[in-house]
Amino acid sequence: MAQHDYQPNFPNSNWKSAENSDRYFLEGPKSRWREFLFVFRVLIEFIRGFRVLHFVGPCVTVFGSARFKEDHPYYQSARQMGAELSKIGFTVMTGGGPGIMEAANRGAMEAGGRSVGAAIVLPMESSHNPYMDTWVQFKYFFVRKYLLFKYSYAFVVMPGGVGTMDEMFEALTLIQTKKIDHFPVILIGVEYFRPLVQLLEAMADAGTIDRHDLDLVYATDSVEEAGRMIEKHVRERYAVWKMKKPKPSVILGEQKK
Repeated sequence: MAQHDYQPNFPNSNWKSAENSDRYFLEGPKSRWREFLFVFRVLIEFIRGFRVLHFVGPCVTVFGSARFKEDHPYYQSARQMGAELSKIGFTVMTGGGPGIMEAANRGAMEAGGRSVGAAIVLPMESSHNPYMDTWVQFKYFFVRKYLLFKYSYAFVVMPGGVGTMDEMFEALTLIQTKKIDHFPVILIGVEYFRPLVQLLEAMADAGTIDRHDLDLVYATDSVEEAGRMIEKHVRERYAVWKMKKPKPSVILGEQKK
């Protein structure tokens, strides 16, 4: 199993120190020099992400909780989802962690498809899951989310917590404001997401979102139906499998993964 682990490694900087933490930089203005160094670290993360994920192919990102174990029904549904996406020709991308993310990556790999991840460095998650062909680790959430959105033609949202909701609502915001195209956002787990769907309906009733914004998400319990919807949408609107494949740059020392 080919794997590539990219740990943050910033020259002349202890990135784990308090002065280089997200919390430190979110506590108001710092010296101009320190803020310049922060921007430089962010730039390095973006460049690393672009280089690692440049050849991953058309992806579908699967979001979901890191807390579910292998014996949980949601884990098994995510595993089936990963396999289904692979069968219809997509690379499965996740946040690279345990739980739902591991299950989707695992399903893709078991089905013979491509499995990639954009992992975040967190105190409670010491490593990525082992079911990825290629991955890259990030320190900054916003860099990671940007790259998850950048390479995806659809988003599958499995049951999850605050982080999953953050990712889902950012995807919806980008679609609603036309910053990205109207890619499918599919919720797997009708009962789990019922309160969320009701909240969106209440927003529409209150006029805080348009009624047609409710069409931006679709909830189902069927992995097969989700796969059919994604395949139909992407094949009808995008010729992703006919697009010219990017070629590795000899100058940059790239190799197609």
